[in-house]
Amino acid sequence: MRTIRRQATEWLAAAATDPGDCKRQWHGESGVAVLACGRFWDVLSVPVDVGALALDALLRMPQAPGPVLADAVARRVGFFLPPDPAGRWVGTDVRYLGHGAWVTTPAPHRNSGRLRWLVPPDGVGTLFVPTAMEAALQQALGTLAAKAGTGRPCRVCGVRTAGTRPPSGGRSR
Repeated sequence: MRTIRRQATEWLAAAATDPGDCKRQWHGESGVAVLACGRFWDVLSVPVDVGALALDALLRMPQAPGPVLADAVARRVGFFLPPDPAGRWVGTDVRYLGHGAWVTTPAPHRNSGRLRWLVPPDGVGTLFVPTAMEAALQQALGTLAAKAGTGRPCRVCGVRTAGTRPPSGGRSR
């Protein structure tokens, strides 16, 4: 377990301009560090209701999962994907963090305040496959659309969807 944690820490810190400083920040008062996207990975950020359903679908797929980071205050979930120079992910309330963007993370084996790992990095660089991510988002949006107007909360995330319109999302072609 310690080896996996160490490998995950090294892998994630490698995205920092100064990996040593990054690790010191993780062990400091704030417990977080700001890391550059676009070199080793990008982050696809979606609202928590979509993200919880998409994560549920992804965890049922045969591929190993990539890292998933949740921000409890912003109510968003970030999925780590391979870098995509074109950044073709579009949709209502979908945020794609690629080259030139930054993301705040706790150390892979810790949660810090509003940030927590739903799936921590595995230390070998596993990321979500974009086509699997797209399929999971479509499934999540379909579930939310089906529940819209029923007044019932989602089984996975507990969010009531009555009277709301689910966001659209996916990759542009």
